[in-house]
Amino acid sequence: MYFECVNCNTCIEANIFISVCADCSYPLTIRQNDTSTLLRDSQIVTLGEGGSKIIQLSKFARLVGVSKVHAKLENCNPTGSFKDRGSAMMIGAIKSAGIKNIVEDSSGNAGASVAAYSASAGIQADIFVPENAPKAKIDQISVYGATVHRVPGHRDNSEKQAKQFVSENQFLYASHNTSPYFLEGTKSFAREVVDELHSKMPDHIVMPVGNGSLLISTYLALKELWVTGKIGILPKLYAIQSDVIKPIVSELHNIEWTFNPKQITCADGIASSNPPRMKQILQAIKESKGDSISVSEDSIQRYRKVLAQSEGIFMEPTSAAPFAGLETLVEKGTIDGRDSVLIPVTGSGLKSPT
Repeated sequence: MYFECVNCNTCIEANIFISVCADCSYPLTIRQNDTSTLLRDSQIVTLGEGGSKIIQLSKFARLVGVSKVHAKLENCNPTGSFKDRGSAMMIGAIKSAGIKNIVEDSSGNAGASVAAYSASAGIQADIFVPENAPKAKIDQISVYGATVHRVPGHRDNSEKQAKQFVSENQFLYASHNTSPYFLEGTKSFAREVVDELHSKMPDHIVMPVGNGSLLISTYLALKELWVTGKIGILPKLYAIQSDVIKPIVSELHNIEWTFNPKQITCADGIASSNPPRMKQILQAIKESKGDSISVSEDSIQRYRKVLAQSEGIFMEPTSAAPFAGLETLVEKGTIDGRDSVLIPVTGSGLKSPT
């Protein structure tokens, strides 16, 4: 197993203390010929993550005008979000290295997930979060015994403060946004989709995207299976963002957009203004022939209610963004009414109850 920089093609031996390329500072990605060691390390810490069910949303499909919509219920993971897939592998690797103190920054879900898996592994975690993060997420982080650092201002300030804290204390910076292990762990989402749907793979997968770990890992896992002939099609991937914060939409479509730290989106899980793995995000979208669009704050809140009241699914606002996005994609003709769609419900509504 080794780490690769897709930005400058540098390769190095895998090292838990290194997550970004020394030459260009781009986050590294795991490459391996033999997965046995990686899988063994990832199984050191588990809370029963993965195995989320896929259900069909017939009422919603009729509402937006497509033949079939499936939802994969990632909100049913142990801490209530898909982030548990990545945390299990990352914390497993950290535990195997004998590390006892880590630092993470998060809008909430990843922080809660890292805190939970750290507690199970006997690791002390310092989690930096925006002070305006949903109270439920902050409370969840705290109850696992992690030390919560509430940082004023936008989400990006939490990252800056976390890195400064790492420098001052010489702890490991276990960032879910740059960790090769975290990214690798989230690949299990796509593999489960293939296992459950088999030959009935969706034409499109629409998801909320902030820093892009789920989008990138889904693309990498599906491409591996597609190239080897294990699946017949490579679904088109779509990154849905908020009109308020849309760096991916701006970069993909060459649209002028200026980040305003005073503007806040209800979809706090996709509030990243500068995704560190932008090159891989764009590659996943372009090579799968997908797209990235943004949706209004009103539409996010509206579809959150629609899914709760028509399909009985209670999700956080971030998870509602792709449902709003699907409506727009169908209206634009990007997705045909005869097509099938899969949407991950990335986080529980209990994360942001109001």
